Amino acid sequence: MTELGGDVAPVRAFWEQLGLPGLVDVHVHFLPPNIQRAVYAQFDEAGPKIGREWPIRYRVSHSARVALLREMGVRRFSTLPYAHKPGVATYLNAWSWEFAAGIPEVIWSGTFYPEPDAAAYVADLVDAGVQVFKLHLQVGEFHLDDPQLDRVWGVLEDAGVPVVVHAGSGPVGNAYTGPGSTSRVLRRHPRLRLVVAHMGAPEVAEFLALTETFDEVRLDTTMVFTDFFPPYPRELLPRLADLGDRIVLGTDFPTIPYPYAHQLESLARLDLGDDWLRRVCWENGAALFGVSG
Repeated sequence: MTELGGDVAPVRAFWEQLGLPGLVDVHVHFLPPNIQRAVYAQFDEAGPKIGREWPIRYRVSHSARVALLREMGVRRFSTLPYAHKPGVATYLNAWSWEFAAGIPEVIWSGTFYPEPDAAAYVADLVDAGVQVFKLHLQVGEFHLDDPQLDRVWGVLEDAGVPVVVHAGSGPVGNAYTGPGSTSRVLRRHPRLRLVVAHMGAPEVAEFLALTETFDEVRLDTTMVFTDFFPPYPRELLPRLADLGDRIVLGTDFPTIPYPYAHQLESLARLDLGDDWLRRVCWENGAALFGVSG
């Protein structure tokens, strides 16, 4: 990991200059080794679900990645497994629970999929204390309002457990991506704590409007505003400033093609102020997951 050691200082300098105790990153991935290899292969091939060259900067072991996050001062981070077909969620959830049990910085993460037993295992995880779920509509190829998820949404709305949802059509859309099914679920369950991954890119305006409409919806910053993503519409920035209490830091570590600090620098150059940055990079995530300073 010595070649990545230079990535630490810029990250620490960022949050220290803001007077923060560190960072809360709500969009980090740790997956079982066999699943992780399959995900890396998709990116390496720039396959149909990726659509472009995407070199992975932090392709190191689980332990090296945990050590690097600690050195950078990421005080809490998720692991965000996501099921791509029926029958996989319970395997991912068992692995994720075991991984979280040994690392105090981990925000215990789970996933689910439209399948007959989804409501039962989601309820069990909620009772056990799971802190966040992850869904990926592009990869899983399902709508949020799939009938097999009807009972799941009721459980999660009542429990207030956040769900990070990759619903936007980036990097490559399909029949399941876009704001449609997210909007339909929120109309039926307006208290759901949905965290829209990548700010819903490329449908950023539509997902921003949903966030303005539903008080428990949040946007995560993952890869948005960086040089690797299409430019964010400047005309939307005043609305982002007004929503400063419902935007949370996300990065997509380790599957990013640039240093971790670039995500932070891209937020700073929006010029929305230090108070906005403090809320996005620490306060909002800390409040969502009960992290003390």
